[in-house]
Amino acid sequence: MRNFSSHHRGPADDGPEQSPNWRILRSLWPYLTEFPGRVLLSLALLVAAKLATVAMPLALKHIVDSLEQSRGSDLVLWLPLLLVLAYGALRLGSTLFGELRDAVFARIAERAMRRVSLRVFEHLHRLELGFHLSRRTGALARDIERGTSGISFLLRFMLFNIVPTLLEIVLVAAILFAAFRPGYVGVILFAVIAYVVFSVKVTEWRTRYVRESNEMDNQSNTRAVDSLLNFETVKYFGNEAFESKRYDKDLGQWEAARMKNRLSLAALNSGQALIIAITMTMMMWMAVSDVQRGAMTLGDLTMINAYLIQVFIPLNALGFIYREIRQSLVNIERMFTLLGQQAQVIDKEDAHELPAGPASIRFDNVRFGYQPERRILDGISFEVPAGHKVAVVGRSGAGKSTIGRLLFRFFDVSDGAVLVNGIDIRDLTQSSLRAAIGVVPQDTVLFNDTIWNNIAYGRPDASAEEVRRAAQLAHLDEFIAALPEGYDSKVGERGLKVSGGEKQRIAIARVLLKNPPILLLDEATSSLDSHAEQAIINALNEVAARRTTLVIAHRLSTIRDADEILVLDQGRIVERGHHDLLLAQNGVYASLWRQQQRESSISPA
Repeated sequence: MRNFSSHHRGPADDGPEQSPNWRILRSLWPYLTEFPGRVLLSLALLVAAKLATVAMPLALKHIVDSLEQSRGSDLVLWLPLLLVLAYGALRLGSTLFGELRDAVFARIAERAMRRVSLRVFEHLHRLELGFHLSRRTGALARDIERGTSGISFLLRFMLFNIVPTLLEIVLVAAILFAAFRPGYVGVILFAVIAYVVFSVKVTEWRTRYVRESNEMDNQSNTRAVDSLLNFETVKYFGNEAFESKRYDKDLGQWEAARMKNRLSLAALNSGQALIIAITMTMMMWMAVSDVQRGAMTLGDLTMINAYLIQVFIPLNALGFIYREIRQSLVNIERMFTLLGQQAQVIDKEDAHELPAGPASIRFDNVRFGYQPERRILDGISFEVPAGHKVAVVGRSGAGKSTIGRLLFRFFDVSDGAVLVNGIDIRDLTQSSLRAAIGVVPQDTVLFNDTIWNNIAYGRPDASAEEVRRAAQLAHLDEFIAALPEGYDSKVGERGLKVSGGEKQRIAIARVLLKNPPILLLDEATSSLDSHAEQAIINALNEVAARRTTLVIAHRLSTIRDADEILVLDQGRIVERGHHDLLLAQNGVYASLWRQQQRESSISPA
């Protein structure tokens, strides 16, 4: 069965194939300089391994020659035995030095992956909400994963495959040039050049088929995951056969793409094999001719054959390595492009901390739009004194939630200012501002973890008693007590194993544990039934009595006790006052109130 993992095409996949930026190799230098001793030791072990590898055919030559010389004589075979032991020691040394090299270098590669992963992770959290609202999580995760893997691949293969292969070719060419006529060196160099040029050209040609195969694989996987995630919808409409037909169509395209990929790979391997066969035939014919003329021994013939095999074994993977290096460079560049994404909401150099204690909020003629041509808030001004409760109401799309986002500084205002304790929040550090605000959002998303850890996320250093107290205030204790695993119960991905009301209460408990001076309640009771809603309202009122509270409300019945109610319409405050005053004005608020009262009276219990 195929592995149905989620794949999303990122922006880099939408156009023609990217060309690698070879200058990106310079960006790897800092990861090598972090452990200079390990790098030098790795290179020393690399050279030692290659010297042992290159020396093995020499030992083999002397073994054959000594056996040829001792044939028919009564000489003791101590020399061949010693040479065999030397050959075994060289083979062991070649493998041992190579393994030691990998072990020593492993820390460098793994630390590089750790450093860059953390760097990207921290950078993504520094980017503003606008970036994340337009992101494709699958594409981001894939770019990060492939980028970090690409760094590890380049560090390992550039140092421990390309460099050693070049070193081995140089050493073999030097030995052949010193021991035999220059023709041998000429043939092997010509063969290596022909092999490299052929492998690079054919790999460039077949990359389109590799890419097509990967895209078809992604497309079929995406189709499968999308269908399985919407399992209930498929069942509702009885479209199992329709989904299977669409999936099979994608699988058919994937099958055709893989066939092209396999045939192009066969062409690459066949061409490489032809070059190797021609080279070995020429070299062996030259060697046999020299043996017949007495210019070369059987040991020399054996050594040349062994050197040919040694040189072409690492070259045999050149097509794969070259393709992977190209792809690694592209992947790293994508990730570095992500790192180059500039955050739009940043702290000023002289930003200072928000002092602890009670806090007031003021919006001063605030204008804002997510796009310049579409303004959401148009000259909003209001104040929430410390310890007071102000509610914002209005029809959907009036800009209510935008007020909360601006207060939390997910976005900066286009004009005007948002002030906390009389200080423009752009002059405060984001960390101190957000530490002073507790948010209960309308759409609560929980971590795929236990109820305990989701509540404790509000203040990770809180005591067990404080976590339980927050759960009690949010009226979660009875629900948790009824669960077989209690606080250790997992809530599932995005909290799907608990109901909307339970998710909301967990979010409320998390904010109560944070214990901030400012509360921002964005439709905080929207997912609760009437009984649970009233219980939560009582708990929130108890807590809000000592805090500055801004409520974004849909249900008007939940904010009747607010000190002031702001009625928003098309980005402007059209009415303001307390509940009874707004009802007496018989305006927009009174109309909303009557509409909700009618809906409540006809809703089933």
